[in-house]
Amino acid sequence: MLFVEYPKCSTCQKAKKWLTGKGAQFTDRHIVEERPTEEELKMWAEKSGLPLKKFFNTSGMKYKELGLKDKLKDMTEEEQFKLLASDGMLVKRPLVVGDDFVLIGFKEAEWEEKIGKLL
Repeated sequence: MLFVEYPKCSTCQKAKKWLTGKGAQFTDRHIVEERPTEEELKMWAEKSGLPLKKFFNTSGMKYKELGLKDKLKDMTEEEQFKLLASDGMLVKRPLVVGDDFVLIGFKEAEWEEKIGKLL
């Protein structure tokens, strides 16, 4: 599994602690130092089955600073992927990418359902 996080984020810290406590084997990746590429984001979005908007960190300062709440609806999907890939702080985190799933944000029940049974 790939665990994509921003280490200073308290939700990411809680998620990482949960994974470690379950004995999960994962590769850790800093979302700002090694931000997701457009290709990765496209694969993850497809694998997740979620709308692309779910990949945006809507509570982040960068999202608000850029006024994306109003701008996203007028952007093409291609433009949104390009924007997400341009700055790791725009991407919702943590992200867990498994062979056949992608989880965005930390919802313990959802993680237990998807990851718990793999461990």
